Amino acid sequence: MRLRELAHSRTGDKGDTSNISVIAFDPADFDMIAREVTAERVREHFRGLVTGEVVRYELPQLGALNFVMRGALRGGVTRSLALDAHGKCLGSAILDLDVEGSTVRSAFG
Repeated sequence: MRLRELAHSRTGDKGDTSNISVIAFDPADFDMIAREVTAERVREHFRGLVTGEVVRYELPQLGALNFVMRGALRGGVTRSLALDAHGKCLGSAILDLDVEGSTVRSAFG
């Protein structure tokens, strides 16, 4: 099952750092999402794109996780040649994560 079946996302950026929030549609799914969607899995999912650390923050009262990814925007909005220098498409990309524990494959090489 893909994460997009259980959650939606919001993104933000500052310089070369992107943050992605994953918010459960149903609060009853939050514990499973928190168990499956670790910082390590997110880092692996964005392998080839994120060059820095990935830190996860939990917001159980909101049914949400927030991932701060450093070195994710190829230098930042004003320095990047990327088509999506703000990283908004990363929110969609994280929702492709398989939450049934299968092998993580990177969408970015």
